[in-house]
Amino acid sequence: MGRGSDYRFGAAALFITTGVILAALGFQYIGGYVPCMLCLWERYAYYLAIPLLFIALALTSGGNRGVAAALFYVVALAFLANAILAGYHAGAEWKFWPGPAACGGGESLTTSAGNLLNDLQSIRVMRCDEASLRVAGLSFAGWNVVVSLFLALLCWRAGAEAVRQRRAG
Repeated sequence: MGRGSDYRFGAAALFITTGVILAALGFQYIGGYVPCMLCLWERYAYYLAIPLLFIALALTSGGNRGVAAALFYVVALAFLANAILAGYHAGAEWKFWPGPAACGGGESLTTSAGNLLNDLQSIRVMRCDEASLRVAGLSFAGWNVVVSLFLALLCWRAGAEAVRQRRAG
């Protein structure tokens, strides 16, 4: 069975999704950028998308484009929701509105009473309403809005192509 445009759009989405989450993990573990609570929540769409896109690609390769289309659409909706969450996060960073009250950092404190003072000195807390880095005027959250919207469109297109090719027979 030939690989159609639905497969190509889905594969591009999977490639970009994997690259983005690897970059986020690289900034965290290699670059030392501590993610805030919203940053961690924004990763859920990527974690969901990778296995679903992989399954959708396998299904479309096997000719089961109906289920593949449904999975592409689910991923598109996940990225659309993620873009909204990232937009909220970016707005809080620009002080357009307050961030969540509980957003103090992405690391938890697990220590004993004897090491409390030493541990408190080494903990870096990242607030949700402060951008740790801006590139071309956008923070990580701002770039996530752009990328999530692009991925939502790419996955929606993959779903539409799967439906079109299924109908074409």
